[in-house]
Amino acid sequence: MRIIFAGTPDFAASSLKALLETEHEVCAVYTQPDRPAGRGRKLTASPVKQLALLHQIPVEQPENFKNEHDRQRLEQYEADVMIVAAYGLLLPQRILDAPKLGCINVHASLLPRWRGAAPIQRAILAGDKHTGICIMQMEAGLDTGPVLTEVRCAIADTDTAASLHDRLAQLGAKALVETLIDLPARQGNAQVQDDANTRYANKLDKSEALIDWQKPAKDIHRQIRAFNPWPVSYTAWRGQPLRVWQADHISGHGQSSAGTVLAVSKQGIDVATGDGVLRLQHLQAPGKKAMSVADFINANRIEVGETLG
Repeated sequence: MRIIFAGTPDFAASSLKALLETEHEVCAVYTQPDRPAGRGRKLTASPVKQLALLHQIPVEQPENFKNEHDRQRLEQYEADVMIVAAYGLLLPQRILDAPKLGCINVHASLLPRWRGAAPIQRAILAGDKHTGICIMQMEAGLDTGPVLTEVRCAIADTDTAASLHDRLAQLGAKALVETLIDLPARQGNAQVQDDANTRYANKLDKSEALIDWQKPAKDIHRQIRAFNPWPVSYTAWRGQPLRVWQADHISGHGQSSAGTVLAVSKQGIDVATGDGVLRLQHLQAPGKKAMSVADFINANRIEVGETLG
C-alpha cells in the first residue's frame, strides 16, 4: 500500500521503522515542527523526522491543517491509508477522509480505557494490572474510533513509564504491520468502543509530581514509577526540591508522622507515609545527577527523624 505516516516521538518512530521493513511504500511523513531542545534550546528535529530523512522520505511539518494549502498537499499524495502514532495534531474530517482506507491510529492503551495524551502514565498511576496496544480506525472524536486490533500486556510492579513505553512501542509496531496485512477485512469487523467504560488520560502536569506523604506508600510508589522519566516525582528536603527516580514500598508501618525519615542505609532511605513505608532508592539533588541512595548518603548527611515535604 501507499502510506502516509504521521507521528513525532520515539514511540511513533518504532512504528515507522517497522513499516520501512515491509513492502509498503511510505510516500510521505508528517511530524510536528522542529522544537527547541536541550540546554542550548537549539531547534531539533523529531525522532520521526530524523528517521524519515535518513530514508529520503518527503517530510511535511504543518502547524495545523487549517490552511487550505496543507490540506491539498496531503490529498495530492493519494495515499491508500494514513497511519497516525503520537502525532500531536488533531485531524479534521477532510484529512481523515483523504486516504482511500482512511486513517488508523496506534494507541498505547486498551480502549476505551485511557483515551487521550498520557495513557501509559495514567495506567501506572491508577494501578492497572494490564495495558496494551489498540490499532483504531480514526474518527473526529478523541480516540473514539472502532478498534481493529488489540494486543494486551501486563504492567509489572517494577515498570516505569519509560520501561512500559519501550515495550508498548515494540508491540505497537508489530501490531501495526500485522493489521496492514488484512486491513480491509479488519475494518469490516472492527469493534465499536463502549463509551460507558471510557477514562481520559489527561496530559501530565509538573504540579502532579509533588509527593504527598499523607498518601499510602503504594500510591506514592505508583506515582514515582508513572512520572519516570518526566516530570519526575519530587519532595522538599531542607528547603530544596529532591527528585525521586526510584523507590519501593516495604513491609512495616511507621509510627512517626508522614514524611519522617525512619531509617537510612545503603539499601534505601525509609520514609513514613499515610499508610506504610516508602524506601527511596534513586535520588537527585538540585544541580546534581541522579544517583543511587548509597552514593547519595555518601555525599549528603540525612538524619533519622528529619521530615521530607
